[in-house]
Amino acid sequence: MIRNVMIVDDDKEMLLSLKEGLERHFDTFRIVTADDGLTAVDKLKEDSISLVVSDLKMPRMDGFSLLAHIMEHYPDIPVIIITGYGTPEMESLAREGGAVGYIAKPFMIEDLARKIVTALRKESEGGTLHSVSSGMFLQLIEMEQKTCTIRLVDKKTGKQGVLFFHKGELFDARVGSLQGEAAAYQVFSWDDVTLSIQNDCPQRQKRIHTELQTILLDSTRLKDEAASEEEPVSPSKSSESLEKVTQVAESDKASFIGTIRRKLEMEIGEKRGFDAIYEDSSWDGLVAEAERVGGFFHAGNLKLMYMDRGESRDLIVLPGRKTTVISVNNRCPRDRVVEVVSDHMSATNGGEP
Repeated sequence: MIRNVMIVDDDKEMLLSLKEGLERHFDTFRIVTADDGLTAVDKLKEDSISLVVSDLKMPRMDGFSLLAHIMEHYPDIPVIIITGYGTPEMESLAREGGAVGYIAKPFMIEDLARKIVTALRKESEGGTLHSVSSGMFLQLIEMEQKTCTIRLVDKKTGKQGVLFFHKGELFDARVGSLQGEAAAYQVFSWDDVTLSIQNDCPQRQKRIHTELQTILLDSTRLKDEAASEEEPVSPSKSSESLEKVTQVAESDKASFIGTIRRKLEMEIGEKRGFDAIYEDSSWDGLVAEAERVGGFFHAGNLKLMYMDRGESRDLIVLPGRKTTVISVNNRCPRDRVVEVVSDHMSATNGGEP
């Protein structure tokens, strides 16, 4: 992912010189320019900026004022200060204000480039994942109680967003000028993202007070509603799907499905609470994604997924050569059903039906 680095300086010749000198690093970052602090503030709202390099002495808004603004509103964006007054006291003031780097004039452009690259590397110090479903990954962040900053890029639109987690709790989100829950809902509407992990959370102010699971469920519902309005489901197609599910659910008793059914009948009895067991390849992508994310966290092999949909029926999804789905109603003793199925998956050939 190419990052945007903004250079702020009222000296137009200096600005042009830095822009031209740093363009050789186009494969790592792209240069955005601003000729004073107020212009920089506007561009921070419009563009996805990963790092700011700012001169100190500027009209309208000087470098220290810009640094303070960034630390308050964009604490995840590192700032490198440039100054013509290279004293230990000035460097100390810059670092106390939150700057990650300090460089005194005159300097070699490559020295500045190295400072930029070093600061940008921190964005993905915890790793990068491509083409993932953000919802599942972020639930793992919550479960692991990680403190981190997640940067996401929507592959469809190119939009970029940032999520802040503190001990697994979603603190804040930002997409462009949006912040808080509004930004989180936009991020969770993205189906295919590239994300990078920074192993700290510079955001200290909690702007999101709704639980992550609630936002994820609402986002999924809104996406489903939008999809149904754009492309109504054909009744004939629904009937065909139901017929196919019924046929598979009544397959031979010697099959994997028949074995699971008998296990539940034997060990749980009439109150087992499942409605149907069937093969459904539409879950293959989600299963593969869960296995990939689990591998990233070294969580071991995926045995099953319990999908609590907040409705009268939940689903248990079993990975294998053919993805198998168990539909359970609210009479289901879910812990016991999960235990029986999980034990059977472990006892069979690597858990593969």
